[in-house]
Amino acid sequence: MTDPIADYLTRLRNAIKANHRVVEVPASNLKKEITKILFEKGYILNYKFVDDNVQGSIKIALKYDPVNKVNAIKKLIRVSTPGLRKYVGYKEMPRVLNGLGIAVLSTSKGVMTDKEAKNLKIGGEVLCYVY
Repeated sequence: MTDPIADYLTRLRNAIKANHRVVEVPASNLKKEITKILFEKGYILNYKFVDDNVQGSIKIALKYDPVNKVNAIKKLIRVSTPGLRKYVGYKEMPRVLNGLGIAVLSTSKGVMTDKEAKNLKIGGEVLCYVY
């Protein structure tokens, strides 16, 4: 697999379109950090790391509005790809949906959102946009 982060986002997108409650993806440290951010920002209901002594997996419970049956995640967009990396400084930090969405960045201090990176005044690689 050449782009595991794109695979992770695609699995989430497909599960949302199929109205699944839970999706299981192969685990990696970067995917675990992105999942934690999605949980902290309220885009997913819950998550669980499953260790099977090989690679492990992440079970993600998707969050739906009980009345309208609409998912909390509207779009997941992969920004930086293996063929074209996208780096930003803290002064050029992207605003997703005019501040309503989040951009997930990989920085020297770890994986974080655009707002956290701007507060710490560090830039990094823009992994994806979520709104």
